[in-house]
Amino acid sequence: MTGPWVGAEMLHQGAEAVVHAGRWMGREAVLKQRQPRTWRHPDLDARLSKSRMSAEVRLLRRLHLAAVPVPVLLAIDATAGWIITSRMPGGPLFDHLRNGGDSDMLEELGATIRRIHATGISHGDLTTHNILWDDEHGLSIIDFGLSQITDDIEPLGLDLQVLNECLKASHPNIEGAIDRVLAGYLGEGGKDVVTRFNDIRGRVRYHG
Repeated sequence: MTGPWVGAEMLHQGAEAVVHAGRWMGREAVLKQRQPRTWRHPDLDARLSKSRMSAEVRLLRRLHLAAVPVPVLLAIDATAGWIITSRMPGGPLFDHLRNGGDSDMLEELGATIRRIHATGISHGDLTTHNILWDDEHGLSIIDFGLSQITDDIEPLGLDLQVLNECLKASHPNIEGAIDRVLAGYLGEGGKDVVTRFNDIRGRVRYHG
């Protein structure tokens, strides 16, 4: 792309998108460029990509209005498959915890997740790579490319299960990590979602 975007380093390259850091009109920003899925018909792929990006914009606006710490939309070209948002401070919580940083924010994380769920949104990929931590500014949540607006509590319970599996696999040294997250979550309500999470966790354990 051209224009007021000034690119810097690549932050992530995944199956769905390539993410770069840079500046947009002088502001620290992140550019996400969706990758074509070559196994799909080009017209179908273009329609799906445009639909998903438009949905991500609606989600970010809803969360921003609810004062959830998420990136601010700066620009989008859904036809070209890119979106630019503000760059949130800090780095992945994954790195902070793996490098021996304290885990005092886990209760706050639970409360933040509950605030997302209270808007009727499930994240869809809630791992410590998509949660940022900054010593001064605290937590923020990024990457809503797999998120959805839902009236069903199953995707909300699945958010907690994805995080639970991530904490167990990537941060096993943090004792009772998911219980601390749940304590913060329940402080904001959401008992029915936690009940569903426990059901999911039981099903996974049984089938595993």
